[in-house]
Amino acid sequence: MSKAVDTIFERGPENDSYAEFFVGRSYLNMLSTEGVVIGNVTFEPKCRNNWHIHRATSGGGQILLCTSGRGWYQEWGREARELHPGDVVHIPAGIKHWHGAAKDSWFVHLAVEVPGEGATNEWCEPVSGEEYDQLP
Repeated sequence: MSKAVDTIFERGPENDSYAEFFVGRSYLNMLSTEGVVIGNVTFEPKCRNNWHIHRATSGGGQILLCTSGRGWYQEWGREARELHPGDVVHIPAGIKHWHGAAKDSWFVHLAVEVPGEGATNEWCEPVSGEEYDQLP
């Protein structure tokens, strides 16, 4: 397993509040909870969150700003996209997706919650080991 990556922002404590929605360990440092919510999320190798959907009646969604390591993003029914520092992922409200670390790398991104009316997060099933293990 690779060593933890250097990051711009402090890693933060283990993400116990959302652990039930992740396979593996993640760490969360909330950088902003006012106006625009921004979390610095660190994934250990092989860690990924469950499939999920950001819901909103207007606006909403999420933006991922990749800052360190190597990871993955996948929308339901599409091929997974490899992520590297400097990549930006725009996730509109209503899109089922997951994101997380590669098998052999830590991965860090800023998760920016796009403000919206009636914004909620719907957690779905885990990404199966069989699906995940097919990724390079």
